[in-house]
Amino acid sequence: MKRNPLRKGLSEGRQQIGTWINMVHNPAILRLLKSVGLDYARVDMEHAFVSMESMANMALMARALDFPIVVRPPEGNREWITRLLDGGVWNLQIPQVDTAGQAEAVVEAARYAPMGMRGMVGNLAPHADFEAGPSGSNNAVENEDVHITAMMESSEAFSNIDEIASVPGIDALTLGPADLAQNLGVLGTPDQEKVIEEHTQRLFEAAKRNGCHVAARADSVDLVRKRLGEGAELITYSAEVGVLQAGYAAFLSELQAGA
Repeated sequence: MKRNPLRKGLSEGRQQIGTWINMVHNPAILRLLKSVGLDYARVDMEHAFVSMESMANMALMARALDFPIVVRPPEGNREWITRLLDGGVWNLQIPQVDTAGQAEAVVEAARYAPMGMRGMVGNLAPHADFEAGPSGSNNAVENEDVHITAMMESSEAFSNIDEIASVPGIDALTLGPADLAQNLGVLGTPDQEKVIEEHTQRLFEAAKRNGCHVAARADSVDLVRKRLGEGAELITYSAEVGVLQAGYAAFLSELQAGA
């Protein structure tokens, strides 16, 4: 059975650099991203419009390429977690985790006993690469390979951050800067950048206290370097939409400047 390359890289102390996928749902994009040297991709299902069928196809491609995807479902409930993991996804980024109770429910849905009560589907399915064997024979391996990132997106989440981070089975912390800014009442104000940076540093500190990885988004090379220097293990640079838009805009600007 295939193993999770993201976990392998982290266990070897290698910082992982990826990008968001919001719009392009053709699985071939994973081969393209791997070809340039990225380590992983985060696929959005909360604010983007990928179907479960397309997501399952991307998960199969990710496993075949040893190029892991991290999927953000619309909600961290049992239905979404079960379907994504059974479809072959190794890594989840769960939005709106505000309490330790929510974090515990996510872990229970994502891992088999004794860590949780993930639903049993058998080995003849994508999550086990269709490798037959006694029922439950791969459970311990899958428990090890699942990687869960909890998103801090509210003042309540930050009030409970140590309790959330200390839940066994929560592997990484990240924040949702726009939702957090909205919740804190600073969205679109001069204080937004300062407040989000303060919360980012609080997240780094809580992760370190509780032995969690830090996942961070950065939209510039300078910010990527800053976050890597601060010890973030998972960096998501921009998104395919932003990279495409910036690339074409730069081309047109250069073309028009020489006209």
